[in-house]
Amino acid sequence: MAIELPENVVISKVDELANWCRKNSLWPMPFATACCGIELMATAASKHDLARFGAEVFRFSPRQCDLMIVAGRVVMKMLPVLQRIWQQMHEPKWCISMGACASTGGVFDTYCVVQGIDRFIPVDMYVPGCPPRPEQLIQAIIDLQDKIQLEGTVGGAEFNTWQLQQPKRALVELPVIK
Repeated sequence: MAIELPENVVISKVDELANWCRKNSLWPMPFATACCGIELMATAASKHDLARFGAEVFRFSPRQCDLMIVAGRVVMKMLPVLQRIWQQMHEPKWCISMGACASTGGVFDTYCVVQGIDRFIPVDMYVPGCPPRPEQLIQAIIDLQDKIQLEGTVGGAEFNTWQLQQPKRALVELPVIK
């Protein structure tokens, strides 16, 4: 005996519904310095329109954010501030390291520039480039949304190693068109 449901009823798993809501409502916390900060601002502008991907609301209060975008170089003097902001963000939270300076220190191989923020806070996505293009940041946000959709709260889907070993879209080589 089949039960008919009204047209306005949707059946889903709680994990999938929660992750769908999380991935489509990212609130970024920009931590931008130097040239990568300009590219981050360009990503939110009308030409690239980050709002199409559910990440339009840049908040400058860590208690309202769930995504930190570290764009540009971070010096040792700013590191305690970065860590405090990261600790004040609520769970679940994610981090994107944007640019060569945030990821590896870039061309600034000095004692005062942090040689990669992943030594101090966990990073989910890296965006290469000096400075990276807005399209690269949008692709990183799309890949992060895919990662968020695979995470679980009850079933533990985030520990499925087969899905984690698949190449990311940003790393797959595209065919050469002649």
